[in-house]
Amino acid sequence: MKVGLFIPCYINQLYPQVGIATLELLEKLGVEVIYPTGQTCCGQPLGNSGYEDDSKGICQLFVENFKEFDYIVGPSGSCVYHVKKHFDILEQTEDVKRVRKNTYELCQFIHDVLGKTDLGASFPHKVGLHKSCHGLRGLRLGSCSERMDPHYSTEEDLLKNVKGLQLQTLNRVDECCGFGGTFSVFEEAISTKMGKDRIQDHIDSDVEVITGADHSCLMHMEGLINRNKQPLKVMHIAEILNSSI
Repeated sequence: MKVGLFIPCYINQLYPQVGIATLELLEKLGVEVIYPTGQTCCGQPLGNSGYEDDSKGICQLFVENFKEFDYIVGPSGSCVYHVKKHFDILEQTEDVKRVRKNTYELCQFIHDVLGKTDLGASFPHKVGLHKSCHGLRGLRLGSCSERMDPHYSTEEDLLKNVKGLQLQTLNRVDECCGFGGTFSVFEEAISTKMGKDRIQDHIDSDVEVITGADHSCLMHMEGLINRNKQPLKVMHIAEILNSSI
């Protein structure tokens, strides 16, 4: 298979190590990976702010960059969710439908498409998993506490096979961190309080490293952690799954 590597703009600008870890991880799994250099934003920020019509050009450019690939894989649940669920603003050509269908979040692609759970990683630390809303409730990467579904979690399945990793149990396993993109700008006080609550849950659960599949949420919590000088490290799940410590 030929995979197009989709690296969201904020990861490209602020967390390039996550993009590198994603590439290395996919290559370790024997996947042919190509990074289209013409890619830009997926259009999510404009869409979330109520300017969907203005984002059509960006969304169409995404389709043009990725339409030739068997799969499109990105390390961001929220960006992938936007492509899959909100590209209905475009004319539904065969290229658009193909791109929407074949775009996957990294963990989902490894778990569901490649059928892998043990990636040979090693990471001897106590880890807390933050289940971001778009990935959990949008892409259905796991079961939600508000539903009576049998428990499952794509991310947990992968992390539990990492050698030495202790996956800590949180008190509120899938609560929002409060980021919500522009929500954190327009509702700063509420967003900050929600983020602090999530961080405290990890501290109370004896976590050393917070991880997750959406670095926008991790970025929000990392900012609060650094500002308050708290004893926690934040890493994207791709970095852990690619680790050999």
